[in-house]
Amino acid sequence: MADRSQLRDFNADPRMIILSALALLLGLAGAVLAYFLLHLIYLATNLFYFHRFGWQFVSPATNQLHWLAVLVPVAGGLIIGLMARFGSEKIRGHGMPEAIEAILVNGAKVDARVAIFKPLSAAIAIGSGGPFGAEGPIIMTAGSVGSLFAQMFHLSDAERSTLLVAGAAAGMAGVFSTPLAAILLAVELLLFEWRPRSLVPVAVAATTAAALRRFFLGPGPLFPMPAMAGDVSPRAVLAALAVGVLGGALALVLSRAVYASEDLFENHLPVHWMWWPALGGLVIGAGGLIFPRALGTGYDVIASLIGGNGTWALILGVLIVKSIIWSFSLGSGTSGGILAPLLMIGGALGALLAPGLPGLETGAWPLVGMAAVLSGAIGCPLTATVLAMELTHNYSLILPLLMASVSAHAFTVLLQRRSILTERLSRRGYHLSREYSVDPLETMTVSQVMRADANASIGSESPQVAYPGETLRTVAERMTAEKVFEVAVVDGETGKPLGALTLEDLLEARALSRQRETLRQRVRRLPFFGAAGSRAEESVESVS
Repeated sequence: MADRSQLRDFNADPRMIILSALALLLGLAGAVLAYFLLHLIYLATNLFYFHRFGWQFVSPATNQLHWLAVLVPVAGGLIIGLMARFGSEKIRGHGMPEAIEAILVNGAKVDARVAIFKPLSAAIAIGSGGPFGAEGPIIMTAGSVGSLFAQMFHLSDAERSTLLVAGAAAGMAGVFSTPLAAILLAVELLLFEWRPRSLVPVAVAATTAAALRRFFLGPGPLFPMPAMAGDVSPRAVLAALAVGVLGGALALVLSRAVYASEDLFENHLPVHWMWWPALGGLVIGAGGLIFPRALGTGYDVIASLIGGNGTWALILGVLIVKSIIWSFSLGSGTSGGILAPLLMIGGALGALLAPGLPGLETGAWPLVGMAAVLSGAIGCPLTATVLAMELTHNYSLILPLLMASVSAHAFTVLLQRRSILTERLSRRGYHLSREYSVDPLETMTVSQVMRADANASIGSESPQVAYPGETLRTVAERMTAEKVFEVAVVDGETGKPLGALTLEDLLEARALSRQRETLRQRVRRLPFFGAAGSRAEESVESVS
């Protein structure tokens, strides 16, 4: 029996608590993995460029190898190619498309080799000068650990996906100390839903990782900057809209450059893909000779831009050299993340535009540029906005950050079909829609579309029946499970037959939803438009 009083806003059950408890452990794992990966990158940098064993951060730009430094990324690329061919091909790329593919296609089941080879390959790629960030690899690594952990229990695909994403969010929060941005990234890109059953465990994992990060990597924002002294003016918000449009245009160029490079490798080079990262490394090495600060994660460069130390040489070096070597090497199929490079390039754009924009605090426009380019590239405006604030703890810039992120997102969604993250999936034959909305079958009940018949009787091929107060989605799932196209509708109290519900009726609900999107009507007229508009209000025909 079912009626309207039994319908709920959310479909949550006690298993959400069990998943949250497991996610708590993944939060701890995410913080540990973030520490391990970052220090593995530091170790690789010390070994490749300074020929010493050390776990401390050092910039590859300070090496003294001169022209021999060109060969370092080539050597790193050769190692990565061998690891991908004989270890796991899943280590190729920046990690997030692979995580999405695991969720959508593989039932959130990730090979254990990915959890081992992904951090190693990322450390080698970045440590040998690759212009990448650690966030993509840590998302895939921690997500793989979440998947492997979930595979040890009796869980559904949806529950395994939740723990995979919980691990990924924990890893990102552990690297960047941005728990809210990690949760939003999970919602906007990885979960493909917004339900308590998944949101709560992911939030638990990300919060736990961020809380424990201070014990492993230290407290405070990753890129501290002074807070705004006063309010942001309307002129600055309007200027942020322009920065967003330009940031979206730059993001579009970068996305197309990455996949143009990938096309070059796949269609025009008569060598096995194992050798491609080494060829990409050759371009990295040449770019490093021209502009050494383009090498590595670039976190120190981001800090310089936000700190107001962006010289013209630094700005142009990032916009030109960093962009070229990053897009080319990423297209070669090496291992590395995209968030830090996009932040770095966006920061340079903001610094370039800053002299002609309304005055704000030091580093404000580079930060706005970072949010704009990131939002335009990955299609996650809320994540980009919150990430920029959490990285700096400068929450007073929310208005220009939000305006820039949303305008960049609007620009790119109008001009390109896929983001830099989903284009790779599309090329593998998968379609991913990132528009999330309430299922119209969830908002309508059986009584609204049933075929009422006071004399109806059950003669159905299936013992399944429907009740007037049930949602159409509930009944559709029941019909799918029983493989029937029609069910009888009965009174929930007396069991009296009331009518029938068919597949055609369910489609009618879809039709009503489409009408809501496509039927355009003028509901009111302004009275001063003359005789044609003399009526202040127009009656609107009901849509049946």
